[in-house]
Amino acid sequence: MMPLLTWLIARRWLLLGALLGAGLLALPRPPDLSPEGQRALALLGTALVFLATEAIPLPATALLIAVGQVVLGLGEPNAVARSFMSDAVFFIMGSLMISVALVKRKLDVWIAFELLRLTGPDVRRIAFGLVTVSAILASFVGQPTVAAMMLPVVLGILSAAERALAHPHPSGARPPLRELAALLLLAIAYGCAIASLGTPSGGARNAIMIDYWRRMFGIQIDYARWMLYAYPLVLLQIPVVALVLLGTFRPEVRHLKRALVLLRQEVQGRSRGGNGNGNGNGNGNGGGEGERLSRQDWAALGVFGLVLIAWVALGGRLGLGTIALAGAALYLIVGLVRWEDLNAGVNWGVVWVYAAAISLGYRLKETGAAPWLARHALALVGEPAHGLVLLLLISLLVIALAGLMGSGPAVAVAGPITLQMAALSGESLIATGFITAISSAYAFHTLIGTPSSMIVYGSGRLRPWDFVRAGSKLLIPSVIITLAMAALYWPRLGLDR
Repeated sequence: MMPLLTWLIARRWLLLGALLGAGLLALPRPPDLSPEGQRALALLGTALVFLATEAIPLPATALLIAVGQVVLGLGEPNAVARSFMSDAVFFIMGSLMISVALVKRKLDVWIAFELLRLTGPDVRRIAFGLVTVSAILASFVGQPTVAAMMLPVVLGILSAAERALAHPHPSGARPPLRELAALLLLAIAYGCAIASLGTPSGGARNAIMIDYWRRMFGIQIDYARWMLYAYPLVLLQIPVVALVLLGTFRPEVRHLKRALVLLRQEVQGRSRGGNGNGNGNGNGNGGGEGERLSRQDWAALGVFGLVLIAWVALGGRLGLGTIALAGAALYLIVGLVRWEDLNAGVNWGVVWVYAAAISLGYRLKETGAAPWLARHALALVGEPAHGLVLLLLISLLVIALAGLMGSGPAVAVAGPITLQMAALSGESLIATGFITAISSAYAFHTLIGTPSSMIVYGSGRLRPWDFVRAGSKLLIPSVIITLAMAALYWPRLGLDR
């Protein structure tokens, strides 16, 4: 009996997801919902539980979404397979491969040196610098890549700061700088999170929303137009994030001069390739080869620059995904990365999860489940759900969903529903789409809300409560700024659709 009880407890979320799906299938079907729509909602309910709780590995959930669509009669096998491949999926796949190529060059060391040279030893300036650098880089490269690149930078700063303290604990261990660690690590996480708003390449959910606009309503939003609408939010949020973090955490030390001297020596000692003999030109003048970029580093940045230009200039015609794959192929062709590196470095499970979520989103639209949910959601909130009130409700819904299952899957699942809500209420589809995609980045209060939060939490220096402390304060101004943009700025750009 006890082994069975232990198994049931360990598998409780798996059983709950399966029971929820079965229960939704067994319920009497509402007269205004098609049989296919009811089956799609049952699959959605099971998938949400599995994604939110990780009852099974996330790639396994993605595979079951494909199988479930065929078994439940929601589409022919070939149609389901085609729905798993779109320009958005190509974009996610290509962006991840480009990220691996950049990380392979170990540009985090160079970033560390340049950051410290610019900010100096003052902790407040370092925090502002981390938010700014993370935001600007992540808006183009993607937040998981930048978070992974910046994490060793901050860990190096913290380690050097702890070594530089004059009075360690009596036990001989270095005293952990908890408040300083939370300040600097969350500067990375939240800087990357707000950066993902600014460009389609900032986050996979942006590509998902662009795909929904095009395939569901025929609206074309290219790279440049997305930046025109959303990039001002990144610039407005940078000082807000820095000030909220500095107001939340009280670092144990205010100046890190001694620590940065130690770190600078370590950074310069880690040769960036230099002249190939590894001596780093160590003449003591601080200008060694170890802090310069090699020709291959510049080539890697040059290829990414070409991809970025193509996204802006040709993305509307060729597709963002096609260009991303071309960029990944170019890295392979010129020998800047090997396929073995890409194969090992890309999390292919992430690609499957996004592909499955997008496919399920389309199925909700095609079966009528998404419009049905939208109608009943509008009826539930009542007549006042128009204009900014509707956008606020959508924003809060998406934030809550992203806090449970992550930003990308949240947009993939909620996107068809929120866009249908806008269509039924006569609101702008463009504004609603932007609110949906942008709000998914505001799940600051949970460690699974954004990829960058999960990456920095993996350092072992943060507690879940740290996200609550800072994230709950950052949430309100973020939503207010976004709604102000929707009311004052976006209408000037044209919100006729």
